Amino acid sequence: MKSILSMNAFDQSNVGSLPEDIKGETQRRLDVFGSASVLFFQEPIEVVKGEGCYLFDNRGNKFLDCYNNVACIGHGHPRVAEYVGKQLSIVNTHTRYLNKVVDDYAEKLLKTFPKPLDKIAMTCTGSESNDLALRAAFYLTGGKGVIVTSGAYHGNSYLTTFVSPSSTNGKVTADFVRAVPAPDTYRIAPDVLADKFANDVEKAILDLEAHGIKFAAILFDDIFSSDGVFADPSGFIKKAIDVVHKHGGVYIADEVQPGFGRTGKMWGFMRHDVVPDIVTMGKPMGNGYPMAAMVTRSEIIDALKGTGYFNTFGGTPGAAAAGTAVLEVLQEDDLINNAKDAGDYLRAGLKELAKDHPCIGDVRGAGLFTGLEVVKDPETKEIDPESATLLINRLRYNNVLIGAAGPYGNILKIRPPLRFYRKDADFFIDAITKSLKEIGK
Repeated sequence: MKSILSMNAFDQSNVGSLPEDIKGETQRRLDVFGSASVLFFQEPIEVVKGEGCYLFDNRGNKFLDCYNNVACIGHGHPRVAEYVGKQLSIVNTHTRYLNKVVDDYAEKLLKTFPKPLDKIAMTCTGSESNDLALRAAFYLTGGKGVIVTSGAYHGNSYLTTFVSPSSTNGKVTADFVRAVPAPDTYRIAPDVLADKFANDVEKAILDLEAHGIKFAAILFDDIFSSDGVFADPSGFIKKAIDVVHKHGGVYIADEVQPGFGRTGKMWGFMRHDVVPDIVTMGKPMGNGYPMAAMVTRSEIIDALKGTGYFNTFGGTPGAAAAGTAVLEVLQEDDLINNAKDAGDYLRAGLKELAKDHPCIGDVRGAGLFTGLEVVKDPETKEIDPESATLLINRLRYNNVLIGAAGPYGNILKIRPPLRFYRKDADFFIDAITKSLKEIGK
């Protein structure tokens, strides 16, 4: 299994072969940030501007950004810039002072959740949100056992790295964590998927208990993005959540990837008609301004009273201004409905393309979150990560930026800003058609 950061990563030993205008900047990055830094593509890109769902490099090239879910309402959005700039010119301090901008935003955000999710804690990153959610689950249940999926990514803090097998080449490195197989909708029949996932979860809980570890929580994102993008059938996670509650655990929905309208619903869990005990969110929340949060119910937030929770930069007025802009634009520009329309249109086009390109084994997803699985043979479904890497880098030269997912990086993760319309889907399909031909597929 590949580490998530190794997928489509630039090989640092190839600096000397880069074009002169990129070689110097790449070496400069490595000199300053060191060998642990990660760049994309065989030839890195120097990004100088973003607009809508497009990025521009130092050579004037325009790229369709199908990777970046951070700028969910579009790169360089003027509403975000206006609101944040105005607020920073007035005051931007921590939440130990009352501030209407912060409290107004929190109330608006909480209105997007079903009852009884009515309490919020503000953080700066999804990693911090998941870290806090796990702490709350530990305090509430008195347990420490956590279940995740085998290709999950939930952050880069000390604790969240333990619950992110994709960061450690698929290995579980903590005795209180169990990893269950992802619900692979390409290889598992829909009529047994829910039961298999629920049974795997229960086996993991029982194994924790057999080793003297009390079960506390299951943590997953409901589109299983790092595992390979598994969205359907809607509702298949419900049985597993029932098992979690039967054993006294809590269900933490990591909405960093599927949240804020990406799947065609405001929150990804809504597609499954379930209500989590805790919801975490991050990246798209501020459209590039660093902000994140944990939302839960009173009983669980009260479990933190022993230590309290405070974050210097979590929920500042500047962050609240950015978040307010995002919520307004999502509604005013009907971007959630567009995610469903443009996403359905894109997947229909890719499925048509697959008829002429058998290396496309499966096209799946929800809203503007699509997984395209590259295989050697559609009958055997044997994975083909080498061709996927070639395709990703070929798309880069055909002006499309994209990433990889799945344990071995053979799944194209298509996740553009929500300001991605049918015309952009047509551009993508033309580019991937050309790219497939260029790599002989």
